[in-house]
Amino acid sequence: MSTPAMPSGASETYRRYLSAVLLHGHASARACELGATDLYALNILALTGPMTPGELGTRTGLTTGPTTRLIDRLETAGYVRRAPSPDDRRKIIVEPLGKPAGLDEAMAPARRLIGELLAGYTPEQLTVLFDYFTRAADAYQAAAEQLRDTDA
Repeated sequence: MSTPAMPSGASETYRRYLSAVLLHGHASARACELGATDLYALNILALTGPMTPGELGTRTGLTTGPTTRLIDRLETAGYVRRAPSPDDRRKIIVEPLGKPAGLDEAMAPARRLIGELLAGYTPEQLTVLFDYFTRAADAYQAAAEQLRDTDA
């Protein structure tokens, strides 16, 4: 992440930012009495919709056994359900049913602080920031898939 246009310490700043985001995700999950992977899986399902257990395992980086236990935990807690696939009744899909009761409360301080931070940017700067978020998410997804493919 180093180019001539980057300010000094950019890599460390970016790593500190990513670490803070991950730490907040773990703290939010604990506040909802969930594991970080459980909350991450719920987020994936909320963003992408129902998927097979295999797809969920791929997206979370879990193998078959841990994925089954993850779905079991989320199903027992009432956050997901297993349902027959509309395309192939031999397949099962995992459907999101809701979000943890305390999630909004756990996320409220960060949402407020980030909202205050974003309020200091111009509309043009926000356009650049959100363009970055969109493109960086795609880049990280592609890099994760490359890493997963080299492990297979």
